[in-house]
Amino acid sequence: MANTYFQFKQFIVHQEQTAMKVCTDACLFGAWVANDISSSKNEAQKSINSIVDIGTGTGLLSLMLAQATSMHKSPTKITAIEIEPNAASEAETNFKASPWNDRIEIIHDAVQNFTKTRVEKFDCVITNPPFYEGELQSPDAQKSLASHSTALPWETLINEVKNLLKEEGYYYVLVPALRAYTMQKLAAQNELQLMEEVVVYNAAKQKPFRVFQKYKHSSINNNEIKRSNIIIKNELNEYTQGFKNLLAPYYLHL
Repeated sequence: MANTYFQFKQFIVHQEQTAMKVCTDACLFGAWVANDISSSKNEAQKSINSIVDIGTGTGLLSLMLAQATSMHKSPTKITAIEIEPNAASEAETNFKASPWNDRIEIIHDAVQNFTKTRVEKFDCVITNPPFYEGELQSPDAQKSLASHSTALPWETLINEVKNLLKEEGYYYVLVPALRAYTMQKLAAQNELQLMEEVVVYNAAKQKPFRVFQKYKHSSINNNEIKRSNIIIKNELNEYTQGFKNLLAPYYLHL
C-alpha cells in the first residue's frame, strides 16, 4: 500500500485521495525545472513572476517551484489547475500547509475553461500531462482521468499552453521517451520552440523512459537545442551524483 504522505525537507505532500502518487520521475522533473528557473545563469530568473501548473495532482510541482523561488526578490505567483475533485482538494490542503500558501492558488477546473475566464498571460507553464491514449483504461475513474489523455489530448494541451503564455514565455513538460518527438512537433506548430531536452534513464544500460523538455513561446525558430542525459541509479543501484545534486534541496535523506 502506498504511503498516504511524502515528506520533503520543507513541505509535505499528502496523497491519500489522489490517484497518481508522488513518483521519482515527477520529483526529478520538478527539481530540474526549479533549478533552471532559479539558476543565476538563467536569463529567465528575473522574468518568471507567474507560473501555471496544468494538472497539478498532489501539487508536487507547484510546491517544488514555490520553494525554489522563495528567495527571489519579487514573489513568484503559482496557479495550479486540477480537474479531478479529490486531487484538487488534496492539493489545496498541501498548499495551505506549506510555507508558501499565500503564493499558490488552486483552480478546480479544466484548463480549457480556465483559459476562457482568465485574460492575463503567464511567464511560465509547467505540466506532467496524461500520457496514455490507446491503452486500456483503469477501472478506477480517478486514475484514468489522471493518466489518460482523453480529457486533455496533447493537441488541446499545446493550444492552451500557447494561449496562456506571454510572448517569450517558457513551457516545461515531462513526456515518455517514445513520444518526445510528438510533443516537439505539436509544439512547433504552435510557435513553441524547443530550447532544451533532457533524456532520463533509470540506469545506464537501460533504455530511456522519460524526457524533460523546455520550450520558448516565440515565432522565431532557434535551431540550437541543448541536449543532455540524466541517469537515476548507478551500477551499485545507488542514486547518481547528478540525481543527488538536483534532489538534495528536497529529499530528506540527500
